[in-house]
Amino acid sequence: MRTIEEGRGWLKAVEPGEGIETDQGKGIPHPSPQKPVPEGTELIDLVSPAAFSLGEMSLREVIARRRSRRRFSPDPLTLEELSFLLWATQGVHGVIREGAATRRTVPSAGARHPFETYLSIHRVEGLVPGLYRYLPLDHKLALLREDPGLPGKIAGAALGQRFVGEAAVVFVWAAVPYRTEWRYGVRSHKVIAIDVGHICQNLYLACEALGLGTCAVAAYSQGDMDGLLGVDGEEEFTVYLAPVGRRPSG
Repeated sequence: MRTIEEGRGWLKAVEPGEGIETDQGKGIPHPSPQKPVPEGTELIDLVSPAAFSLGEMSLREVIARRRSRRRFSPDPLTLEELSFLLWATQGVHGVIREGAATRRTVPSAGARHPFETYLSIHRVEGLVPGLYRYLPLDHKLALLREDPGLPGKIAGAALGQRFVGEAAVVFVWAAVPYRTEWRYGVRSHKVIAIDVGHICQNLYLACEALGLGTCAVAAYSQGDMDGLLGVDGEEEFTVYLAPVGRRPSG
């Protein structure tokens, strides 16, 4: 197997481990698999995976039905539905290697899982509209700020794509590249890009299992979307997003 590194504007093949120095190899402690939350942040419990009462559609049917869907009804999602989608995309099975890695519902190179999941919540039962972050190690939501104006703001950051703001919730995945770079160094950009595809496909399948709609979106203003999330654009930056909502009747 060969990996790719970017150098002087060209892509060149590099054998795994060939001339690649990593912080893991230097014995530098591993980065945390989850960003801390500021003291005093409101945390919201989600429905436990053990208590889910939905998502029973067969895998064959889910795969056959998978579509990109850009039309949403004004009806809200339930907290259980949101909990299921978050578990399906970043749920943690276990913490391994003395906290250096996690096993989750999606694969990730070296079990590094370099993504944070932000949620622009517009219509979810029991939750105030605003910006949230999922805490996968705790299976909780952190309320970052209340903001009833988020639908218009996130649609604007998505280059005016109105359907993004019309969703009940928008999943926004931001990469923390050092989590992967610690193990893979300059080869990390390739596997980070692959990893986010795993996450979004699981969201598609989970939405189909619940009768919901979603559509992957990679067209957005990097500066505007990073600014909306409150990330610096260097050590953490937006990579992908997907609005989710109920399908309109008829």
